[in-house]
Amino acid sequence: MANQYENLITAIDVGSAKTCVVVAESTDQGLRYRGHGLAESRGSRKGVIVDLEKAVASIQKAVERAEDVTGVPIERALLGVAGSHVRGMNSHGGLSFGNRAREIAGEEIRSAVDKARTIPLPADREVLHLLPQEFILDEQCGVHDPLGMMAMRLEVRVHMITAGAGATQNVVSAVNRAGVHVDDTVFEPLAAADSSLRADERELGVCLADMGAGSTSLIVFHEGAVAHTGVLPVGGDHFTSDLSMGLCTPVTAAERVKKMYGNAAVTLIPEGNEVEIPSVGDRPSRLISQRMVGEILEPRARELFEMMRDNLRHTGALDLCAAGIVLTGGASRLPGLVDIAECVLRRSVRLSWPLPLAKMPSTLAEPEYATVLGLMFYGQRARMARGNHEERWSSKLKAIFAKISA
Repeated sequence: MANQYENLITAIDVGSAKTCVVVAESTDQGLRYRGHGLAESRGSRKGVIVDLEKAVASIQKAVERAEDVTGVPIERALLGVAGSHVRGMNSHGGLSFGNRAREIAGEEIRSAVDKARTIPLPADREVLHLLPQEFILDEQCGVHDPLGMMAMRLEVRVHMITAGAGATQNVVSAVNRAGVHVDDTVFEPLAAADSSLRADERELGVCLADMGAGSTSLIVFHEGAVAHTGVLPVGGDHFTSDLSMGLCTPVTAAERVKKMYGNAAVTLIPEGNEVEIPSVGDRPSRLISQRMVGEILEPRARELFEMMRDNLRHTGALDLCAAGIVLTGGASRLPGLVDIAECVLRRSVRLSWPLPLAKMPSTLAEPEYATVLGLMFYGQRARMARGNHEERWSSKLKAIFAKISA
């Protein structure tokens, strides 16, 4: 039984709308679903804990429901991290070995990576990921593993993802208080990419937009490596809030109207369709044109994708996205979003459904579970890398590149 526990991987996604816990078993054939638990999120907003006790209660409820299904206690887990406090930057560092070429050893590789990460950071920030993009040997670019090669100068380009130390620690503390130890924290779009993107997209250049309830997180891959990350402060809750205010209806009713009748592209809504809208207080419900719902949602959708376009253009990342844009996350399911995104971004856009686990119920094979399922694949790959190459730096380096190019 102990060995069975050791083969289990657990992932926790604490979102603004829901908290999800998934448990899978790592087998020779891959990951096999064992169970999951869901709970409405309370105490968190836009990836940040705003009420610790409520957040702990939500996590405990999701964990207990997962334990009821799997029949085993959940003691350790991978945790997704997102929110506007997360930022990404590219860095560069290197070493010179004099006038004679020498063989590159693990120590030189470590020193080059350390130099690339020596960027002054505010005291309230911590490094979440350090992702190698390429090594450069005497101006020869595109090297993934320089171990054993000869050069007079070794350089490395990396993408560094940092997070607010306090915001990250608060999420970790909430999970700890729920009785679960956090083995690792992972930037959510990096995990979602494992379940949503194809290898050819990563190589050609693609942007994954993980659209959550409170924010939209971006990650751009080019030539298999992470080139850019960012977070936009707009998510599905903003669409709901716009409907609530525009239609003068309760938020819960606005959410229902959005899911049942919403469309971000007004031209895709047939003329003459009517929708019943609950009123606030004791006022009677009203009938309005469904196109009015779209007229409220479309400006918000255009604003979101204009923000995305500006964010990507600012760093030159938009030009790298030859394979286009991939949308995932619960908020991406709003009809018409793909049409608006293609219009604003001038790139091909597709909606992604995550890769399923073996034996997994079809209810989890939806965009809103891309992150938590991606955490499972991320965790399995990291576990295999540790198990097979515990001490070799070169193999660890290859594992890092595998995470971002598979």
